[in-house]
Amino acid sequence: MTFAVIKTGGKQYKVAANDVIKIEKLEAEAGDIVTFDQVLMVGDTIGAPLVEGALVAAELVETRKQKTVIVFKKRRRHNSRRRNGHRQLLTTVRITEILTGGAKPTIQAAAKAVNSEAVAEKAPAKKSVKAEAAADAPAKKAAPKKAAAKDDTAAEKPAKKAPAKKADKADNE
Repeated sequence: MTFAVIKTGGKQYKVAANDVIKIEKLEAEAGDIVTFDQVLMVGDTIGAPLVEGALVAAELVETRKQKTVIVFKKRRRHNSRRRNGHRQLLTTVRITEILTGGAKPTIQAAAKAVNSEAVAEKAPAKKSVKAEAAADAPAKKAAPKKAAAKDDTAAEKPAKKAPAKKADKADNE
């Protein structure tokens, strides 16, 4: 089984056919065929720095965020702490083939074309189902408004008491 060492996203990966690896985010959609032309090594052939005519083809499976990495900084004896989180975007790819001698990838983005047609057919169906459900549902009536709330509260509250009278000094003696 042959393997290759490719360079992408500033990192190097050892890959073989049918391997699934997570790499830095690529600007492509799921189902696309991506090619890696920076091949550093294929089997026993070591490039200087790259192997001429070598190519690695892969199918993009998905793009998602990595688990949160907590970045915690503390300065001793200064009551200073800072906590941050970071989620890196990663792309999952499945290596389809390793090519040498300037060969082109045999697998095309046929999977993507099939998926896009299926999505195009399904999308209008969802919209029409929602529209039909909205048309069939009876219209909801607005809740009745609370009328004259201020008048009711005034009737419920008891009248204020008159302030207490001050005692005269003459009454006390």
